[in-house]
Amino acid sequence: MQAQFHHSIEEISPNAWNRLVRDENPFLKHEFHAALERNNCVGPQFGWLPRHLTVSQRGRIIGISPLYIKSNSYGEFVFDHAWAEAYQRNGLHYYPKLISAMPYTPALGERLLVDPEVDTTAVRYTLVTETLRLAREMGLSSMHWLFTTGEEGELLKSAGMMERLDVQFHWENPGYGDFADFLGALTAKRRKNIRRERRKVFDAGITFRVVHGPDVTEAEWHTFSNFYTKTFEERYSLPTLNTGFFRDIGKSLGSQVILVLAYEAEQCVAGALLYRGRSALYGRHWGGISNRDSLHFEACYYQGIEYAISHRISRFEPGAQGEHKIWRGFLPILTRSYHWIADPQFSAGIASFLQRERQAIHEYKQSLLLHSPYSFDRER
Repeated sequence: MQAQFHHSIEEISPNAWNRLVRDENPFLKHEFHAALERNNCVGPQFGWLPRHLTVSQRGRIIGISPLYIKSNSYGEFVFDHAWAEAYQRNGLHYYPKLISAMPYTPALGERLLVDPEVDTTAVRYTLVTETLRLAREMGLSSMHWLFTTGEEGELLKSAGMMERLDVQFHWENPGYGDFADFLGALTAKRRKNIRRERRKVFDAGITFRVVHGPDVTEAEWHTFSNFYTKTFEERYSLPTLNTGFFRDIGKSLGSQVILVLAYEAEQCVAGALLYRGRSALYGRHWGGISNRDSLHFEACYYQGIEYAISHRISRFEPGAQGEHKIWRGFLPILTRSYHWIADPQFSAGIASFLQRERQAIHEYKQSLLLHSPYSFDRER
C-alpha cells in the first residue's frame, strides 16, 4: 500500500473520495471540504491546514483520512485548551497539532474511510500509523481523532490511543407517523410544553419555508449568511463561513442541504441550516433578526423533527451541548475522541485526567437520563 499526504482536497478525485463515504454523510463528502477550501473558510487565516491522507493499492485509493494541521483549537468542539495552557506554563508549544475532524462540525462519522472491498482493519492501521509518522516527522505535539464511530474507536484504542468521552443530545426516530405521534411518546408535562412553545411561534404569525439546496435563491443565501454572521458576532465568536460557502454547498450537495426559513409577513426573520445523510439529519447553524419567544426551538428542533419523521430519517443530531434539548425529545449519548500525545510526561498526565473525566461523564449522562421526557422511560 502507498500512502500520500495532500495539501488540498482538490488533489484527490471527487469520485475516488466519495466512493469511500458511508451513509451519504454530507460532512465527509469531497464537496463539503472543497467548498471550505474554495471559499477560504479553512487555511492559514483560521488555522486549518489540509493534510489529507490517502492510501492506494495498484493505483486505486482504498483508504482516506481527512486531516488538518491546527494552530489553534477553534471549531473542534473537543475542548483541549487546558492542555495547551499546561504546555505553555511549562515552556512548551502545544500548537501546531494534527487532527482528523470535520471543520466546525461536531457530527459523528468515520475518520478512517476504507474501501469495503478490501481488508478494512489493515487499511485502518495503515492510516493510523502513517498519520502518526507524519506527526512525529513534523515534530507536532499531538494527534486527535474527533467524533469517531465506535468501530474505529476500538481500533484506535487497540493501537494505544487515549479515549475521551463527552455527551451530546440526539433524537431517535423509532418510526413515528407524524409529529403528533412523537408527542404521544412524551410525558404530559413535556408534551404540553412543546405544544405551548409551538403555539407561541404560530400565534405570532410566523410561517416557515423548508427548501433544499438547489432551490435556495442567491438572495436567501445572502440573508442566511448575514444571520449566521450576526449570531457569531453577538457571541463574540469568529464567523468562519460565508455566502460563497453556503451557495457552494447548496449547489454541490444538492438535496442534502436543507434551509429552514422563518417569515413574519413577507420578511425573512430567521433561518436554520440542516444537512442530511441517508440515516441522519444534522442541525448546524442558526440566526435571525427576530426575538420571538421559542422561535429558536421551532426553527432548529421542531422543524427538524418534522422533517426527519416525514422523510423517515432515523436520527437527528442538532449540534453540540445544550441540556435544554433533553426537554424537547433529545436524549444524551456518549461521543468519543482519541488522542496521541508525543511528550511522555504530558501523555501520562492527560491519561490520568481522562480516566477521572470518564467517570464524571458517565455519571453526568446517567443523571441526565433521570430527566427523560419520554413516558416509557418513566414507566421502567
